Amino acid sequence: MDKVVVTGGGGFIGSNLAHLLLEEGYEVTVYDDFSSGYRSNVERTPEFSTPEFKVVEGDVRDAEHVAEVAAGASIIFHLAASVGNKRSIDHPREDASVNVLGTLNVLEAARTNGVGKVVYSSSAGIFGELRHLPIREDHPVEPDSPYGVSKLAAEKMCLAYAKLYDLEAVCLRYFNVYGRNQRYDAYGNAIPIFAHQMLSGELVTIFSDGEQTRDFVNVRDIARANLLAGRVTNVSGAFNIASGDALTVNELVALVAAISGREPTIVHGPPRKGDVRHSRADISAARSGLGYEPVVGLADGLTEYIDWLRTESALGPDRA
Repeated sequence: MDKVVVTGGGGFIGSNLAHLLLEEGYEVTVYDDFSSGYRSNVERTPEFSTPEFKVVEGDVRDAEHVAEVAAGASIIFHLAASVGNKRSIDHPREDASVNVLGTLNVLEAARTNGVGKVVYSSSAGIFGELRHLPIREDHPVEPDSPYGVSKLAAEKMCLAYAKLYDLEAVCLRYFNVYGRNQRYDAYGNAIPIFAHQMLSGELVTIFSDGEQTRDFVNVRDIARANLLAGRVTNVSGAFNIASGDALTVNELVALVAAISGREPTIVHGPPRKGDVRHSRADISAARSGLGYEPVVGLADGLTEYIDWLRTESALGPDRA
């Protein structure tokens, strides 16, 4: 049984990946400081009755501890991060220390322990304002926030290590991810914010005119992309991971309202700093290079997510 490490494994995406890896027969070590992740995400549940994870509490900025945890692993899935444009604008030093220094520590831990592969969770935030759609991997990278800069720097570091050392690195550029275990966060993505506002009976705030477009991808597809990246051999590089489709924020709000059965009161705010106007990924490279194909449609994925919000007390017992 191969040992793998999932940094940030208590978080939204990391926990979904960790459960999938368990189901696929891996020995999984979750490494997380639980500053934003949840221990409940990696606890045994009736739905996930697989063997327990090995959970190690720690910070990726602690180089010695990361190296200790990486010993004996065949793959490190590196998801631990300070996430989001707005958060990085408010806290740029923390963003850089976690995303850049933390990634360097993971790479050094892999190199010194003979770990054969690092699968790094990157972001479409590296591209900045877009010049053409759909976005291919060779689109110019001009990030508009410290978050985009730090994710790009960490991605470049991963690819440099793959050239210099006996190590494969696959960087997965996520677009707008949503799904199970994604709790409300004021710094978070549109779907949990809109769902929280609707189910809580709050005003729904749309920044700008709502005609900006986004490519939304379900976390189950993201987890499977990581699994495929871990299994592919003799491949290093960067790949867009998304649905390949896009819709406007106004269309998204209407869909969330229909699925949740709520009639929201909508207000508009000014555009948010660091947000791009339009986004849609070209995923042909991931199809050919990793065998990736998204399978969760947006309507089905939103229904599943809103059902989870209602039943998992993510909003509190009086808000479902």
